[in-house]
Amino acid sequence: MILVTGATGNVGRELTRELDAAGASFRVLVRDPARAAALPERAERVVADLGDPATLPPVFAGVDRLFLLTPGIGLDHTAHAVAAARAAGVGHIVHLSSFNVLGDPMPAMGRWHHEREQVIRASGIPATFLRPGGFMTNAFDWLPTVREGGYVLDPIGPGRYAPIDPADIAAVAALALTGDGHQGREYVITGDELFTVAEQVEILAAAAGRDIEVRAVATPQEAVASRFPHGAPPALADAIIEGFALMRADTAGFRTDTVERLLGRKPRTFADWCARNADAFRRATA
Repeated sequence: MILVTGATGNVGRELTRELDAAGASFRVLVRDPARAAALPERAERVVADLGDPATLPPVFAGVDRLFLLTPGIGLDHTAHAVAAARAAGVGHIVHLSSFNVLGDPMPAMGRWHHEREQVIRASGIPATFLRPGGFMTNAFDWLPTVREGGYVLDPIGPGRYAPIDPADIAAVAALALTGDGHQGREYVITGDELFTVAEQVEILAAAAGRDIEVRAVATPQEAVASRFPHGAPPALADAIIEGFALMRADTAGFRTDTVERLLGRKPRTFADWCARNADAFRRATA
């Protein structure tokens, strides 16, 4: 039995589809059953909260593999999940981490993920660490300014990166959860195409059939708003500003061949993602 946490998020939703298509037996941990309504019917739903350890034993009963995705910047949810996994005899954890752990020096965003990885390593449970770069779905964060004025805030200027479709992360996660030879591995996952924000917006605007302006951020507060339109806690805001500064400086960009090597195909393209999601931006700019 596979247990999936974060099943209603961008990666988790795609992972449940992958596991369903593979015929795997899996269970999803949800806090709000209504949010899980669109997940595959075969998914066993169990209501619990990673923030409340007392709710976890029934969720982990009979589980031998765990996909662990924990929200926020703290360690409590990770520690609670790992303790429950140890008690239940889980034999393999596939953990969604971040490529930021590779930074030298390691940025704040990387340190938080590194600390979670260390909690898992200390448990003694064999693990696979997935370390993706920026998600293509982060483009949804542009919707508020697109709605308000038909523009996107650009915090990285000449910086380039290779965004990854969460569906590709999910495909790698499913492979690690259902296949052999992935325990003890660390997979750094990116897309295959390097972009500036302006280049991404050009592709998105073409897919949506609308003009979308690109505006350079003028203040650190605008930089945070470009990623978290509704604001972020101070520690997270500082980490975002630091991360964007590093991305701005990286004009060459960083990408890996992990998806192609593991799945035998190229990662999905940003143009494909835009075509699938263009309606959201057409409505936003109407």
